[in-house]
Amino acid sequence: MQACNPNDAGIRVRHGFYGRLSAAFPSQVIVDATEVCNLACIHCPHPEFKRSHHYGERHLDEALHHKMVEEVREHGQGHTQYIRYTSNGEPLVHPHIYDMLEYAVRHSGVFVTLTTNGTIMNEKRVEKLLASGLHMVDISIDAFRPETYAAIRVNGRLETTRRNVLRLLELKRSTNAATRVVVSFVEQAQNAGEAGDFERYWKDQGADYVIIRRLHSAAGSVPGIAAEMRNASPPTVRYPCLYPWERILLNPRGELAFCPQDWVHGSVIADYRSTTIRDVWQGEAYRRLREAHLCNDFREHAFCGQCPDWSATRWPGQGRSYADLVAEFRGDA
Repeated sequence: MQACNPNDAGIRVRHGFYGRLSAAFPSQVIVDATEVCNLACIHCPHPEFKRSHHYGERHLDEALHHKMVEEVREHGQGHTQYIRYTSNGEPLVHPHIYDMLEYAVRHSGVFVTLTTNGTIMNEKRVEKLLASGLHMVDISIDAFRPETYAAIRVNGRLETTRRNVLRLLELKRSTNAATRVVVSFVEQAQNAGEAGDFERYWKDQGADYVIIRRLHSAAGSVPGIAAEMRNASPPTVRYPCLYPWERILLNPRGELAFCPQDWVHGSVIADYRSTTIRDVWQGEAYRRLREAHLCNDFREHAFCGQCPDWSATRWPGQGRSYADLVAEFRGDA
């Protein structure tokens, strides 16, 4: 398959296992706890996904979740930077998410984060989040003005989400909870010009960090965004996507996959019930995937070949990333 020699020293220096990236075990374990979401955001494929044959309102089985946590505890120490609950659904709709978060915090031995849209994060749920010992919660908001929020985060109300986050910040202060609170904003045409006001507002309210994110196409699943990215001025040579060297995903079907933006099951590698993260990470499927990226030869990896989002990934030292933020909060940056 190779159009290059992926063992070439020059390629290894630029892209490969170095810094926080480990050949022994993924530095990030992404947990997609549920396929269900209560919003229909315009930059997200979920509305189409919900109408597709891939969708089944699935929730991740707790037994598989425990298996993942125990494997991270056994094999991820010194390699896994964090477990992140995020991806194709709203994690807080999982009926056992608070128990799962607490189990991960108490037993994994690594940093645990949650990404949520914050819309159902009422006072009782906020108390449960903080009681779990969760290390970081990241709330995706994407707007400063209510009308902008309504246009982007369809079915949501900014007043509700903002009240929920303010309650979280207030309770964190009053209980001296160690949980870091992050709010995020994906820049796009609908919220143009609001990023500055958004950042100032949430810093003033006591958020630990405000993330301004670049728009991506969800691995090509949002055609309009994908077309814009392909038509933009890309680097002259496609470089490898970071993900095959950084992360693995456990999805609600109980499968292991290599891409957290996979809405069509194009990145699924194995059923977790019959294997382990370590075996998959060190196995043939990941080896061939990495070769494809190093050689820029996607004849056997069509899912990656059609994706324009590789240019939005940042290798260690290439620019500030989410992993750098977590490293700072962990105290190892």
